[in-house]
Amino acid sequence: MNLKTVVILLVLALATIFVLVCVLLTRGGKPAGCEPQTWSSPEGKHSDQSLVFADLTPDEMVQVVMYLQENLGVTLVDASQANPSDNFIYYIDVQIPTKAEVLGFLDHRGRRPPRQALAVVYFGNQPDPNVTEYMVGPLPKPTTHRDVTVRKYGGKLPYHRRPVTEKEYKAIDHFVYQEFSKAPGLLRECCDYDGTNFATLTTVPRGFQSGDRATWFILFQNVHGSGYYLHPVGLEVLVNHSSLDISQWRISKVFYNGQYYEDMEQLENKFMQGHVKDVKVKRVRPEEEFGSMRPRVAPMAPGPLQYEPRGPRYSIQNNQVIFQSWSFAFGMDVNTGPRLFDIKFNGERIVYELSLQEALAVYGSNCPGGMVTRYMDGSFGIGRSAFELVRGVDCPYTATYVDRHYLVESKIPKVNKNSLCIFEQDASVPLRRHYSNLQSLYYGGLAKYALVLRAISTLINYDYVWDFIFYQNGAIEVKIHATGYISSSFLYGTGTEHGSQVGEHTLGTMHNHLINYKVDLDVGGIKNSLVAHDMTFDTVQAPWSPEHQIQRPRLTKNILDTEDKAVFPLHSKIPRYIHFVTNQENRWGHQRGYRIQIVSFAGDHLPEASSMERSISWGRYKLAVTKRKEEEPTSTSIYNQNDPWTPTVAFADFIDNETIVNEDLVAWVTVGFLHVPHTEDIPNTVTVGNGVGFFLRPYNYFDEDPSVRSPDGIYFRSDQGPSMCEVNHVACLSKTASCSPALPAFTYHGFQNQTGP
Repeated sequence: MNLKTVVILLVLALATIFVLVCVLLTRGGKPAGCEPQTWSSPEGKHSDQSLVFADLTPDEMVQVVMYLQENLGVTLVDASQANPSDNFIYYIDVQIPTKAEVLGFLDHRGRRPPRQALAVVYFGNQPDPNVTEYMVGPLPKPTTHRDVTVRKYGGKLPYHRRPVTEKEYKAIDHFVYQEFSKAPGLLRECCDYDGTNFATLTTVPRGFQSGDRATWFILFQNVHGSGYYLHPVGLEVLVNHSSLDISQWRISKVFYNGQYYEDMEQLENKFMQGHVKDVKVKRVRPEEEFGSMRPRVAPMAPGPLQYEPRGPRYSIQNNQVIFQSWSFAFGMDVNTGPRLFDIKFNGERIVYELSLQEALAVYGSNCPGGMVTRYMDGSFGIGRSAFELVRGVDCPYTATYVDRHYLVESKIPKVNKNSLCIFEQDASVPLRRHYSNLQSLYYGGLAKYALVLRAISTLINYDYVWDFIFYQNGAIEVKIHATGYISSSFLYGTGTEHGSQVGEHTLGTMHNHLINYKVDLDVGGIKNSLVAHDMTFDTVQAPWSPEHQIQRPRLTKNILDTEDKAVFPLHSKIPRYIHFVTNQENRWGHQRGYRIQIVSFAGDHLPEASSMERSISWGRYKLAVTKRKEEEPTSTSIYNQNDPWTPTVAFADFIDNETIVNEDLVAWVTVGFLHVPHTEDIPNTVTVGNGVGFFLRPYNYFDEDPSVRSPDGIYFRSDQGPSMCEVNHVACLSKTASCSPALPAFTYHGFQNQTGP
């Protein structure tokens, strides 16, 4: 081999090495960033008409507070400092105008309804203490207020019905800890009590009859950085805090390790006499893992990341979202949580209002706190408890996050930053598809993309994930997942008849979750009827062979013409196809409709023999359809929790056999699940298998599946090149998606405005 050949080979080798190095370096570099792109809906642009449903702004809240301070004629104490015997503002929220006013404005070029606020005021410092609700307006500079309490509820709101404030809970804690000083021997022996290492958990309701305000408080070890709900110490106290004079509060009963005592002094005396069987509860150390959410292993490589290769395909302006054929307005009620209005598909209204109403949890235990508990979470504030979402865990990292403002138990508005998220997701299953290998050869399919609006409320121990999901075929899914910590009781005696042992002294107490929604469907207008379709088998002779019989399925059709026919008890049989219809017809002569399809595995509802059942009577039914009335805006009330024996709102009264043919109708949907805690609920209940909800699905509403007009569909034949971009846009992903998302820096403000231990 001559020298020239050797030189040429060396040059080629060096060139090859250089190219390989460049390739490797390029692979290790950052791809080009994703180019944002503006996507428009078929129905056009955003409109500020959606602001008719908008939550109050912080400035509007401040203006209402100033107006009330100047015009109510009494001194209003800051609620964060107020005693039960003071006058103070409990909360302020927007008052949505009547439906007639709103539709006149949206659909008939009527005037914009005046914007108003609802203000709830506690009057503890007057001869007749009560809760009063005012309509205040017009905003942003209010000039009038009107007492609407009697009109809304048929009478005054007695003061004992008021939700407990954070200040009252703190006062109860202070009182209880003072009482603990009366039993130093027992508490030191059983629990290493040092005056700081207990935490209280409220139960509800607060007694047995209207007017009672006596609450069982369960005591747990105050474990920092972990779930104290899993560490009961065996002690529970019944506090009578009905008096507006805190000095008159009393311990009515004490429970310890299966036995009842009159007060802490009697418990201590019995202990010193050797008549109390105490159980030594080991003090939980910070480094112990039981109940802790700290990861047990080191992080691995990052998991899959969802992102939009060319920016979001939805848009948000003010309180309105537009996504492909969908548009809707959104908001957050401080008590009942997320709510949507004016939901349209292809510019046609499908739903006027879709809102969460209540979340109920009914517990069982052989300890007093567990056996009485019936949490009605609306009274604790589902909306105000929707705290900041953690980017990349609670929602996709690149989701759009929205702040929500509220004014509760304060004169100053507060903000829960990033407490709503909106994102488009790939459900990783086709919405529809077909592969043809008979006669002609082709493939057609459509990826199931959906827009999700999500909030997560932390209500004491539980975390509820609220989802509203919009699909390309005109369907809406409403879903709730439960996670967070289970609530527990101290394990003794026959405790496992009410749950499972999940710790040395911990009983995971069984409970039933029920969640209620309001669905004001307007299918082809506000005048709808309710129709049920199902199946039966008819036995018929075979026409071609009369000696043989055929069991032939037949479609049954029934118009449910009264409210009494349109209620379905929780575990009763319900028609498989139940839908709202309009008198309009589609191309094929069918009444256009939307079907309600429920997915639920709830336990049993509280027996109607219970003295408090009427306060949660919406839970009797998986579905109830009623004639819409402005005076029946919600299925329950925040005042039902503390006086369930005389409910302020009793849903059962909504059902009075009125006709529901060609009327404005509302569906009240209840879903839920029975939860028997088990060891895998430690440290947390997982969302897997703990999701329930319902669908609103088009049923002869369209002439064909509207997703045929989705830009995400693909189709190719055997004689086409499926890898060509002109034939199959999915084949172009290697080019169009070869970018890196511009990830915002991770931030979290969720601990602001919170009071630590």
